[in-house]
Amino acid sequence: MSCKKDKTTTTVSDSKRYIYVNNKPYYIKGICYHPVTKGSTKRDFLNLSQDLALMKEAGINTIRVYEPIDDKAVLDEIDAVGIKVIMGFGYNDANDKFNIVSGNYLNYVNTYKNHNAILMWELGNEYNYHPEWFKDDIKNWYTALNTAAISIHQIDKTHLISSAHGELPNDLALSSCPNIDVWGMNVYRWDNPEDIFSQWEAVSTKPMYISESGGDSYMTITKEGFEKGENQKAQAQANAKIIDKIFENQDICSGVTMFSFTDGWWKAGNPEKQDIGGWAPNSTGIPYDGAPNEEFWGIVDIDRNKKETFDIIKNKYNQIKP
Repeated sequence: MSCKKDKTTTTVSDSKRYIYVNNKPYYIKGICYHPVTKGSTKRDFLNLSQDLALMKEAGINTIRVYEPIDDKAVLDEIDAVGIKVIMGFGYNDANDKFNIVSGNYLNYVNTYKNHNAILMWELGNEYNYHPEWFKDDIKNWYTALNTAAISIHQIDKTHLISSAHGELPNDLALSSCPNIDVWGMNVYRWDNPEDIFSQWEAVSTKPMYISESGGDSYMTITKEGFEKGENQKAQAQANAKIIDKIFENQDICSGVTMFSFTDGWWKAGNPEKQDIGGWAPNSTGIPYDGAPNEEFWGIVDIDRNKKETFDIIKNKYNQIKP
């Protein structure tokens, strides 16, 4: 059953590199959000009300999720505080009934396309780093990506479609996927992503946003003046510099969803405790030690205590008006 359309339903469009919501420019001040309770490996929304209150305090207007939220009550609560969702679909995850291969992603779009919380539909997350998932030919992914975008456009005329690409899309990606409206880019270039904006300007006139960036709060080694061990100052400094460069390029970049809202204890080891380690493709650009330390990326910890970077993001996001 489709969510009933009413006068508040969002219409999202793009023009000349900009994203518009109901014909007004929309700038993404966002966060990646995949909340997993301590001791678990599955996403849940048990802390949603607390999380949304913290997000609003931080000036966050957009959350990016990696799999669909199939719960109208959750979307209603997100919408009630004025936050939009970039709704992500995976390709062939057996645990995700709305994946692209199954075709059920279209059922999801049909069900929720009139919900006011939806900002964009997003297909895939840096799959260009994984040709082995596509019979060792990344062209197979780009074909599936463009086909899925066409299918969504046919049933939903009021939202944009994005894809979160690992780094700058190359000529093959761009030429193969003309039906992607907005290119998200997961960019880890130490604490300065500035060059990607001129690089994008040279190859496309479409909107783009930074779908992941940031730093973690653990230093594997002592470097750049930051001591080895848990180091919230390193994360805070990196995020401050990254956000400043993004905000300086609003003529090209439509915003950012920083990675990530909460620490994820499920990612690198025992989900009952916070482990050091973890691995991610192309992670040598992680400030300031070149190591991702996957369980230390939150702007709050798993108990929702604010890290130093929380106030950095709060101050910077609240300076940029919607």
